[in-house]
Amino acid sequence: MTARSTRRPTAAHSRLAAVGALAVAGALLLTGCGDQTQDNGSDDSTATKSSAPLAGKLPQSIRDKGVIKVGSDIAYAPVEFKDGSGKTVGIDPDLAAALGEQLGVTFEFENGTFDTLLTGLRSKRYDIAMSAMTDTKDRQEGIDSDTGKKVGEGVDFVDYFTAGVSIYTKKGDDQGIKTWSDLCGKKIVVQRGTVSEDLAKAEAKKCPSGKKLSIEAFDNDQQAQTRLRAGGANAGSSDFPVAAYAVQTSGGGKDFELVGEQVEAAPYGIAVAKDNTQLRDALKAALDAIIKSGEYGKVLEKWGVTDGAVEAATLNGGK
Repeated sequence: MTARSTRRPTAAHSRLAAVGALAVAGALLLTGCGDQTQDNGSDDSTATKSSAPLAGKLPQSIRDKGVIKVGSDIAYAPVEFKDGSGKTVGIDPDLAAALGEQLGVTFEFENGTFDTLLTGLRSKRYDIAMSAMTDTKDRQEGIDSDTGKKVGEGVDFVDYFTAGVSIYTKKGDDQGIKTWSDLCGKKIVVQRGTVSEDLAKAEAKKCPSGKKLSIEAFDNDQQAQTRLRAGGANAGSSDFPVAAYAVQTSGGGKDFELVGEQVEAAPYGIAVAKDNTQLRDALKAALDAIIKSGEYGKVLEKWGVTDGAVEAATLNGGK
């Protein structure tokens, strides 16, 4: 998931206690991802279930199909990834299943690289994007964070979780890295299009002469982890839940360690096209319903990430 976008870094208290809780999820193996649609949690994908309490809030076209198509980068454990059998699992799929019970539809996750998800949303390949995506003003307004230029219509977000960004290194070899400034003169691996990449780029501009920060970006976080594991970099960075899960599970917990504190605590949002306000509002109502019922809390507890819980759904709460 990442906090995945550009934001000004601010220190946030580290939630290292969640690492131990993530061990519950550690038995699920990280695997590669394929380009295929995944059915998540419903036995009726052809029509809206009439018994669902919030079905009437959905657009008629979605009610008729009984499906919400979700664009997602399904290689971001524990937020969304494939288990050993190839099934899409994680925090987002579990929350989507709970939302589907309220709305009477199936959320079908379709895999894509993270930096193409909003393009797929604009082209109507997906109904929503749900992929540990940070809600930011740039994304709301359709602004490229690197160039500052308008690249398309913005999106609306239904915010459902809060996460910060962490740095991790090979276990027992932190090389004195505790903060982003400690990365000057070193090499970091990140996933392309994420807040980690943006923070690394911002830090690189501040490094003194002769201490260049090198950045290598990959299509997904697993590739970045593989590069670091092989000794091809000094550190990696990703969202705290993802970094903590990698630390807990990779090599049986022997490959990586978290260093320093989280930065960039910010909301994850479900992205919806600006012209699809009815779907946006239906998702908000469903999220509020599962928060109130306790289903939301059960999902976060299952994955050991209760520190990221929100008390209510928020629209476009990113800065």
